Amino acid sequence: MAKKDPSKPGRISQILQSYQMTKKADPRIGLILLGTLVLVGAAGFALVYLLLGGSLVFPIVFGVLLGTLAVMIVFGRRAQAAALAQIEGKPGAAAAALGLLRRGWQTDPAIGFTKQQDVVHRLVGPPGIVLIGEGNPNRLKALMASERRKHERVVAETTITELVVGDGPDEVPLRKLVRRVSRLPRTLKPAQMTDVLARLKALDANRSNIPLPKGPMPTSMKGARQNMRGR
Repeated sequence: MAKKDPSKPGRISQILQSYQMTKKADPRIGLILLGTLVLVGAAGFALVYLLLGGSLVFPIVFGVLLGTLAVMIVFGRRAQAAALAQIEGKPGAAAAALGLLRRGWQTDPAIGFTKQQDVVHRLVGPPGIVLIGEGNPNRLKALMASERRKHERVVAETTITELVVGDGPDEVPLRKLVRRVSRLPRTLKPAQMTDVLARLKALDANRSNIPLPKGPMPTSMKGARQNMRGR
């Protein structure tokens, strides 16, 4: 039997940490979750009782389970929004947000950048290759065009999409980034992805060993994602 790592917080501890983080950005989260539990639970109870009648045990159990499920969904979404709000505006925030994607995606942060901390991240998944820029839109144009040319030379047949994170025209807000890339058309099959990743590995091996821009770069939200799921 595997021993539990004492340095790793337990499930309840993770949930409490996530709740405390969320409450700082969303002070009404407690009332919202309580209201969700009561309303959805009552609706579930009423539905089952009207359909089956008789004993109250099953309608009560169903109502509690349904209400708890609704609370978990609402809390997960609000915890995600709170986590994104904490890192928004920091270098690497987009790469961290992309950590919320499910399996089948690979994120390579900061494959290109400028001295002013404009950054280009690369996401590889079912839509092909997605180049995601963070920083000044004007400076990013040349940087993303350069990265696109490099990638087209090694994976010319793969779809390449460019997105810029921000709140300006034709930009994608950080809070909507995961949803946006998830809805891109699927053009790359799993069997093709292996070949694409191998070619990109060769491309990255030829890059200059230039140090990453200084400053905080949160490139993972794995912990936040686990907290949201109560793991």
